[in-house]
Amino acid sequence: GRTVVLQRQGPDAADRYGRIVAHVEVVGAGPAQPVGPQMVARGHARVAAMVGHTACAAELLALERAARGGKLGLWGEPYYVVRAAENGAELLAERGHFTVVEGKVWSVRESGGTIYLNFGRRWSQALTVTISKRHERIFSAAGLSPKRLEHRIVRVRGLIDVRNGPRIEASRPEQIEMTELN
Repeated sequence: GRTVVLQRQGPDAADRYGRIVAHVEVVGAGPAQPVGPQMVARGHARVAAMVGHTACAAELLALERAARGGKLGLWGEPYYVVRAAENGAELLAERGHFTVVEGKVWSVRESGGTIYLNFGRRWSQALTVTISKRHERIFSAAGLSPKRLEHRIVRVRGLIDVRNGPRIEASRPEQIEMTELN
């Protein structure tokens, strides 16, 4: 019974599946109210890998942490638990799925134009996060210099791919969070 407005996100707003990506706002007597933060706070949505604005991402990630801590909504379901980065077999089963993963970065290596964050002593049996060298500057500017993540516990979000083990490609700093344990 309420009016909503969909605001398309940029000229190329389709995701990899061809779906239109938009922000949803409820309009009424006062200013329009975004629906996304309410959905995340109630545990009805996860924060995407690419939010677009650092301040917006920080707010949404804080809301998600609170909902996850309270096991609200989807966070009470086993399917949505935060996966362990060192559990390669479990992550391989998540291939092609958006997943939130947490663990200790055991090593940071560079080869060619790629930076590798390895979450296990045997990189093929645990998560590896790849960051293109051309994106290193935006990660560093956000306080996430890849080389300084070694031996730190981080939470990563994105699609699980498999290339010599489970992998997430990180192209935006919002995909990596420092945990409270650091």
